[in-house]
Amino acid sequence: MRTSKPITVTLGKQQHLLDERLETGAYESASEVIRAALRALDREEAAVNAVVRAKIREALEDPAPDIPVDDVFAELRAYHLEQVRTDKRGL
Repeated sequence: MRTSKPITVTLGKQQHLLDERLETGAYESASEVIRAALRALDREEAAVNAVVRAKIREALEDPAPDIPVDDVFAELRAYHLEQVRTDKRGL
């Protein structure tokens, strides 16, 4: 029994990328190209997720004291106000 089902995909501007891969003989079918692209996407997402998890772990393990939310927002407001003033002066 077939475990996959046929689908229709409209590639638009990317169609030429698929055609080039087929013309070079690197792939025998559009399905092979799509499967390879999905595997590459899986690898890319896994790499991004690993970086995000590492950053989160780093932040959670940071021994620096927490900054009160009111202080953070006061600093952001002051920064924004300075940016607005700088823009108005044409700097």
